Amino acid sequence: MQHRFRLNTIASLFVAGSATLAPHVFAAEAAAPANGQLMDTVVVSGSRIAHPSQEVPASIDVVDSARIQDGQIRVNASEALAAVPGLVVQNRQNYAQDLQISSRGFGARSAFGVRGVKLISDGIPASMPDGQGQAATFNLDTAERIEVLRGPFSAIYGNHSGGVIQLFSKDGQNPPSVELNVVGGSYGTNKVDLTAQGQAGGIGYVLDGSRFRTDGFRDHSSATREQAFGKITVKPNADSKLTIVANSLHQGNTQDPLGATWATFARDPRAGETDASDTQNPKRTLAERYNTRKSIDHQQIGATYEQSFGDDRLHVMVYGGNRDVIQYQAFTKGFQAPPSHSGGVVDFQREFYGIDTNWLHVNQLAGGKLSTTIGIDYGRSSDDRTGYENYIGNTFGVKGKLRRDEQNVVSSLDPYIQTEWQSGPWLLSAGVRYSKMKVAVDDHYLSNGNDSGSLEFSHTTPVLGLLYKLTPSVNVYASAARGFEAPTLNELFYSGTGGGFNYQLKPATSTNLEAGIKARIANNTHVNAAVFQIKTNDELVVDKSSGGRTSYRNAGKTLRQGMEVSLDSNLPYGFTAKVALTSLHAVYDQAFGSVREGSRLPGVPSANLFAELAWKDKLDRFCAALESVASNQVYAEDSNIEKPAPGYTVFNARFNAKQNVGNWRFKEFARLNNLFDKTYVGSVIVGDSNKRYYEAAPGRNWLLGVSAQYSF
Repeated sequence: MQHRFRLNTIASLFVAGSATLAPHVFAAEAAAPANGQLMDTVVVSGSRIAHPSQEVPASIDVVDSARIQDGQIRVNASEALAAVPGLVVQNRQNYAQDLQISSRGFGARSAFGVRGVKLISDGIPASMPDGQGQAATFNLDTAERIEVLRGPFSAIYGNHSGGVIQLFSKDGQNPPSVELNVVGGSYGTNKVDLTAQGQAGGIGYVLDGSRFRTDGFRDHSSATREQAFGKITVKPNADSKLTIVANSLHQGNTQDPLGATWATFARDPRAGETDASDTQNPKRTLAERYNTRKSIDHQQIGATYEQSFGDDRLHVMVYGGNRDVIQYQAFTKGFQAPPSHSGGVVDFQREFYGIDTNWLHVNQLAGGKLSTTIGIDYGRSSDDRTGYENYIGNTFGVKGKLRRDEQNVVSSLDPYIQTEWQSGPWLLSAGVRYSKMKVAVDDHYLSNGNDSGSLEFSHTTPVLGLLYKLTPSVNVYASAARGFEAPTLNELFYSGTGGGFNYQLKPATSTNLEAGIKARIANNTHVNAAVFQIKTNDELVVDKSSGGRTSYRNAGKTLRQGMEVSLDSNLPYGFTAKVALTSLHAVYDQAFGSVREGSRLPGVPSANLFAELAWKDKLDRFCAALESVASNQVYAEDSNIEKPAPGYTVFNARFNAKQNVGNWRFKEFARLNNLFDKTYVGSVIVGDSNKRYYEAAPGRNWLLGVSAQYSF
């Protein structure tokens, strides 16, 4: 009854809000000023061809630079992506494990990092060839926009494309400028960022460096993050463009607070779980005793080159980089590990590279324009991976004896073709991609047996979409696709018996259907609505999760059915409104083990809502906004027996100001999150064997920021 009440409450809020806004929206139709009009945003995701978002037969949203940067600390993509329907993006208050991102339920099972959703930055993958990505590598300080693609058309991006999130950074422009941003807030949080941009001799440049530091809301959750970013754009001639992008991320000794049981969360949301085996008095938490932490060094560089030949175009992208990680887990000494167990310290050095090249050809066919893209995408990563005990004698949280030593190589090769025909009110888009992923393990630690071996996964993912313009301001569309999600390298590392590599996992395959409508009302309101259904076979689910080590299994069939509605409106007197509502019925469609048919997928709320009312003065000097974020309860394990994380509704407020004085531009903001100091679970760790599922969200907290920009 609680779940149903919460869903009905959210739906009622949406209906009531729409009814309240509607009279104002339609009343403003005749009187709306030109500067109150909403313009269609041009996107490239999905079709790989620039289109107004209203003319793409897919669910796609654009988050602009104002929402990404104004009134935000610009550390976590969750700050901006909360306003996108279909997405659940959770800041876990744990910088050792990154964000949790799921798209229509894909990716919700991830214990750390991003899986099931493809991440791309400036056309260069932020996801590895196996499908795992890190949203922390996104540089939000220089972002111009983020495109979020959901539904069938995500499949054209291949493996792990339950959704696609693409960040595009700004190009350097004249006049040159230098900008300093300083932000401080609750829990010892602060960030300093310096950006320089401009053009010199026809070469555009953007340079950015930042340092973020926080003591953390939860006990044992302090973090320091240093990022650097550089972008160079060159136009050798009027028909070509070369872009070079480099970025780096350094996180040293980022503390991992781990999860908590419900009893601990209810007693103190900030507390960690006590280690019952600790001999000290008072007993320390597991995080404190084992000093759970992670250090990350990530560097990447990539280049894209485009050459136009009339309407035709050649596109080439190459990239490469390295990523070093060492992680200390709470894997207790008292556990009688089998000889094949890899210990409580993970240490790996990764090198990766790839290339994507495609050719776009445009011609006329049957009275319409036919655009066809043919390409091939290749990626490779190689890990030198070792594992160690996390103790020496009675000293815990240190690197002990070697327990694992191997090389893991993952490669992917994906040829694809995509074509689009447009004539009058019709737009037909179709594509097909063949994905092949290979995994090879070379075991060098043979005292516990030889774990060497290889796996190969392959699948063909066809996509078909049709859009029809009912009127100049109303479009309807339908699309369908077959999807493919192979297990990531991290999902293959451990078998359910606690041993080594899991060679038994199979990829999940899905059938994805969607229909929707995109409408523009009175030139000042956009309304998008979509319904969808996704049926998946061999869904990858958590088998066991304990001490930072998670194993997976395949689990029959799942069903996802849902609805997304978004509304953006410019209202009279400088007001704007935004609503994003998602309803998602995500269940196991087939029983397995102790899990009954109809059980809800863990980590996936059945409904969530974002709503915002904002105001800006005519001279664009001041801006204020009130936000609301609501979510239904979330189950943390497959059987739905354990207590779910309860639903919640929180409110946030922000205020922005700006001034121009000669060549100077100053900006200030104040932000207050969780206005009513609600205690709630912000995210869950799916399937934790010790029932430490719950990760608390912060209470009432604040941010203050100032920036100064000088233009030359």
